[in-house]
Amino acid sequence: MTALNNRYDFVYLFDVVNGNPNGDPDTDNMPRTDQETGHGLVTDVCLKRKIRNFVDLVRNGEDRYNIYVRERAVLNDQHALAYSATGVERPAERKLPKKEEDQRKVRDWMCHNFFDVRTFGAVMTTGVNCGQVRGPVQLAFARSIEPVVPQEVTVTRMAVTTQAEAEKQEGGNRTMGRKYILPYGLYRCEGFVSAHLARQTGFDEADLETLWQALQNMFEHDRSAARGMMAARGLYAFRHATALGNAPAHRLFERIGVERLTDTATPARSFGDYGVSIDRAGLPEGVELLELI
Repeated sequence: MTALNNRYDFVYLFDVVNGNPNGDPDTDNMPRTDQETGHGLVTDVCLKRKIRNFVDLVRNGEDRYNIYVRERAVLNDQHALAYSATGVERPAERKLPKKEEDQRKVRDWMCHNFFDVRTFGAVMTTGVNCGQVRGPVQLAFARSIEPVVPQEVTVTRMAVTTQAEAEKQEGGNRTMGRKYILPYGLYRCEGFVSAHLARQTGFDEADLETLWQALQNMFEHDRSAARGMMAARGLYAFRHATALGNAPAHRLFERIGVERLTDTATPARSFGDYGVSIDRAGLPEGVELLELI
């Protein structure tokens, strides 16, 4: 296990064709958009879910690569494992152990065993309390390069649930439904990896490689008709020579540009409608640009 000694800032590009990258349950599962500009949005939670699912798929059963936040997981049961494994006596409900050493034991056990806890952090202050962890990897919301226009598509169901519905359909009626898609959208997400917080959670170089692998491949194992065709299009990481960092993140992000190549009077329909520019000249001293996709 090699400790992480370098700060990283990264830009991640991905696109969607005829799909819904992140539906909003408050708007009938329409693709999320900025209501003022019309740009598409994908939440950090959505992207973290895909990272978790990929790690669970490829590292399932391996030590240190269990997933804490997973479908139907009972979090109190996950926390109870930490007390059982460390031998720390479980305090009253919602309370932490009185000794700081015992608090650290259960918190460190959670970090060691769950990839997503030591990567993204977690608030584990439920009935069985394991404290809080601030994760070294943080993601901003992804935003589409241009405004997007969700389209509503009507679908029909041929099968029925009851005999009464079958008799009703003899006249040609069909159960109607609808789904929302984006014909095309290219999204940009910006992320951060803190070496200082990595030391606190145990996030190491092997974990960082797993994160890069997930961002490169997670859409390949997350297919569904609702999400259409999604693909990772670019991953550009700025590696700092120090843990503190050698340049402001926003200045580095400005070096990755995405511009429209085709006529803006017509909507974009493919990644080929855009060009990615990378300003490698005059990088700040101590900063290295890694083009991972």
